[in-house]
Amino acid sequence: MQLSPAQLAAHLAKGLKPLYTLHGDEPLLVQEAGDAIRAAAREQGFTERTVHTVAGAHFDWSEVLAAGGSLSLFADKQVVEVRIPSGKPGKDGGAALQQLAQGAQGNDSTLTLVQLPKLDRMTKDSAWFRALEGSGVTLQLDPVERAALPQWIAQRLARQGQRVAPGEEGQRTLQFFADRVEGNLLAAHQEIQKLALLYAQGELAFDQVESAVLNVARYDVFKLSEAVLAGQAQRVQRMLDGLQAEGEAPVLVHFTLAEDIRALKRVKDAMAHGKPLPVALREARVWGVKERLYERVLPRLTATAAENLLQAAHAVDGVVKGLKAPGWPGDAWQALHRLAMALCMQAAGLATPRTR
Repeated sequence: MQLSPAQLAAHLAKGLKPLYTLHGDEPLLVQEAGDAIRAAAREQGFTERTVHTVAGAHFDWSEVLAAGGSLSLFADKQVVEVRIPSGKPGKDGGAALQQLAQGAQGNDSTLTLVQLPKLDRMTKDSAWFRALEGSGVTLQLDPVERAALPQWIAQRLARQGQRVAPGEEGQRTLQFFADRVEGNLLAAHQEIQKLALLYAQGELAFDQVESAVLNVARYDVFKLSEAVLAGQAQRVQRMLDGLQAEGEAPVLVHFTLAEDIRALKRVKDAMAHGKPLPVALREARVWGVKERLYERVLPRLTATAAENLLQAAHAVDGVVKGLKAPGWPGDAWQALHRLAMALCMQAAGLATPRTR
């Protein structure tokens, strides 16, 4: 059975299942979900707890199986946690997890909690993961996307009896807060808690949030790509400045932008030769969030603009590798800013100067 994080509290209030699997790459949400399950287990008399961290190919799974199949000497009920940081249990581990899943059915004396990182589609289709999913409860704990972050902040503030002003002023406050903490949910949580220490319950003014919340945003090049294709110019500028400040390699940033430009050009050319858009996107290996963004950008992108962007990406490739390109800044980050904004403006359907 699959649950969303928002459903967990109501589920636990109705009673515990013998097996839970948490998977995702957002540490705060994984920690909170695990803590909620442990707290509910303690209330139900699960007073003993053992933790097994799977490290290396030669991990001894017999210890995990023994723990899951034996009663504690000191308690009637126990929690057995299995943490697999790599997400790859291996052949022996896969068999052991299937055995654990099978043994969990009807076992009211042992609660098994399996923690995994973000899983790819192939891993989710594996026999061991399907066994965990079929015998217990699974929760996928993904990062909060930027568009959902203001609402997430508002909900967290409400938990501690605080809120922003209604209307436009409140939305401005939440957007400012989100800009300061994007990509760093654990730090966002800490900044929200700090507001509870600094100010009384009730309404928070923009000035209070502005003076208290630190700039703890963290960015990655994959989110930069989504922001560029969404035409979010101000966010793109912040992300590029943040990536530069964090010491990200300009070559990696360029590779990400250039890959999008090349893919857009391939899809555009395929459509010009009569291929339907879904087929062209699939052949270009574009799917998920990117697929929706490409579908939005492509009607606005002319063949000439796509060719200009491709030439610009080629020029910036030389700049980030220390070469000079006529008409382009010599500084790698300045050139990346210019390339990103050229693509961003095309994505937004705005006129942009020639980039070559």
